[in-house]
Amino acid sequence: MKNFNLFLLYTTLVTVSFPVFANIDISGKWRTIDDKTGFSKGIVEIRKEANNTYSGKIIEVIPRPGYTPKTICDQCTGHLKNKPILGLTILQDMKASAKNPSEYAGGTILDPLSGKLYKSTLRVNPNGTRITMRGYVGVEAIGRSQTWIKDN
Repeated sequence: MKNFNLFLLYTTLVTVSFPVFANIDISGKWRTIDDKTGFSKGIVEIRKEANNTYSGKIIEVIPRPGYTPKTICDQCTGHLKNKPILGLTILQDMKASAKNPSEYAGGTILDPLSGKLYKSTLRVNPNGTRITMRGYVGVEAIGRSQTWIKDN
């Protein structure tokens, strides 16, 4: 009986604590904020793919005051050259961290204005309403970060 009670206690603790270690879901629509101007640039929809990675596509471009937004990725290379920015997949292969439930890494992010592709990481705030997206070349310490806000 004592062994059964210990087993029951252990099973309950494992079951109750499991959600604490689950990654914060980043699926949904996110409003991107330009780190230089503070203006919203667009809406990106992030989806979980069948291989458990995440990708993000531009679903809305938001014009800034006094600025006409680009409509094509004229600086992109390869198969993305001159593709419409609206509908462009800019985030690819992002994987949830096994160590930290609020972190994702291993992916790439495309800057459709410059056409440059960067390695990327992202961190989600505890309540899942903000992302800090980091794009970098080489070392993560040398890069740029943007804030993305959950868009309902």
